Amino acid sequence: MQPRWRKSSRRATALLPAAGLAFAILAFFGLFLAYPVSHLLRRAFFDDQGLTLTHFRVLLESPLLQASLWQSLLLATLTTATVSVLAFAMAHLMVRCEFPAKTWFAGLLLLPMVLPPFVGAIGLRQLFAKYGTVNLILIQAGWASPEDPPDWLGSNALAGMVLLQSLNLHPILYLNLAAAMANVDPSLLEAARNMGASGWRVFRTITLPLVMPGYFAGAALVFIWSFTDLGTPLIFGVSRVVPVQLFDALTELQGNPQGYALVTLVLVLSLGLFLFGRACLAGQRHEMFARAQSHGSGKPLRGTQAFLAGTGLAVFMLISLLPHLAVVLQSFAGQWILSAWPTDWTLAHYQEVWNHPLTASSIRNSLVFSSLSAGLDLFLGIGIAWILTRTRLPGAWMLDALAMVPLALPGIVLAFGYVAAFDIPDSSFPTLNRWIDPRENPTLLLIIGYAVRRLPYIVRTAVAGFQQSSVTLEEASSNLGATPWTTLRRITLPLVAANLIAGTILTFAFAMLEVSDSIVLAMKENYFPITKMIWILMGRIEPSSAAVACALGVLGMLILGGALLAAALVLGKRFGQLFR
Repeated sequence: MQPRWRKSSRRATALLPAAGLAFAILAFFGLFLAYPVSHLLRRAFFDDQGLTLTHFRVLLESPLLQASLWQSLLLATLTTATVSVLAFAMAHLMVRCEFPAKTWFAGLLLLPMVLPPFVGAIGLRQLFAKYGTVNLILIQAGWASPEDPPDWLGSNALAGMVLLQSLNLHPILYLNLAAAMANVDPSLLEAARNMGASGWRVFRTITLPLVMPGYFAGAALVFIWSFTDLGTPLIFGVSRVVPVQLFDALTELQGNPQGYALVTLVLVLSLGLFLFGRACLAGQRHEMFARAQSHGSGKPLRGTQAFLAGTGLAVFMLISLLPHLAVVLQSFAGQWILSAWPTDWTLAHYQEVWNHPLTASSIRNSLVFSSLSAGLDLFLGIGIAWILTRTRLPGAWMLDALAMVPLALPGIVLAFGYVAAFDIPDSSFPTLNRWIDPRENPTLLLIIGYAVRRLPYIVRTAVAGFQQSSVTLEEASSNLGATPWTTLRRITLPLVAANLIAGTILTFAFAMLEVSDSIVLAMKENYFPITKMIWILMGRIEPSSAAVACALGVLGMLILGGALLAAALVLGKRFGQLFR
């Protein structure tokens, strides 16, 4: 038996690398998360005379900003309500029922995630334009007037944005609800039905209360995502929403402090909703005594019921994928004007993507930025997961909390903070200015911005992997004299490699189609990533620009879809935990 003093000395020695790593990670968060946010708060609450609320008073008295705030709240509320109805229906079918092709539908329901609403808006605009596919079909059928067809996206742009965001964001809430419903003890439901309760009453009195924590956690993310989405309003040409107002305020940061007040309101609202969702998820525990019986307990559907379930899901999937299909069709369309479908097909738009210097460089930029940000996330994720699961470092919980904050931090807020905090005058630090000022070279901030926003995904997968691997092999390695680094490299990392690979794939894939950071921070053409290039192309008047933008969107869709498929295959059923 080893002396007590030797064990204490070993524990103290093991804490030294953990403390150094934790300090480095906290310094990273301090510089690239806390500092930009504190800069925003300081400019919002202080002026030359000291503490003031004048900026908020002027902000709330502005008719334009009032209208933008209410329209954004209405958009997010309607989107969350629509997503809630869709997600509850799909989760009930997929968890509580058994029918043919259920396994296929389980994978297809996640397909809308492979294209962000920003790109889907291009396809929806082609379908629902005044003389787009939908109206032309209605005119041919005699259900609409050729002189004055319905203006779906003009006066009804809000409805179009709600539709598009609902079709794209429902998988997030569906994954949360499906996981929560799968954890409900089926014996409780069976007991209620045996006592004569109807299906609706069983759902209302048993299922709904038990899944509400998971629902609030997912609904909060959907609301925040919808409220702060910048790309969709830009494509639809809607300016009276908060993200677009923030984007416009970037041009006058030095002379107009109302932009800081507005971004502070968005930050407070987002953090409040996120903390509310997390509190609901963590503050209510419902212990299940028959968890093992929940597997395979779905109600078998036969005949008409199975047909209706399959048909309903198939129709919904077709509607969900219509924007994606329209983007694909337009990318191959040689001519698509005043016709329901393309009348000519070509590969010229894809050739232009690779041959044009700006579009080709945007693909290279996205690949470089996303790869480096995924590597940074991998390093940070391993470090945080190791500290949380393999050490007893005091205050380690702070790292976990900081790693989860980006889920509640909208991209437009972080990008706004970077532009405001790192816009360094040339005369102050000329060398630093060339590397960190987004107006000169946004590479570093784009990589870090992508990494910070996607860090929660790899932290959750890494922590899960560390928790599922036994520590006995690591203890044996330590007892034989191996250093903590050797043990981590030779024992721990090979055991959790699958989790780390899946998390890194996800961070890379989502960074490839990041919208807010890309549009705000990439200010020079030679640094444009894919999403910024798509937005620039959509603003041009050349007829082929939209088709080239669609071709870029299809390439991004293929990259993101392949990455999500690979991550889902590696993680299996644990994939849904990334969005909780």
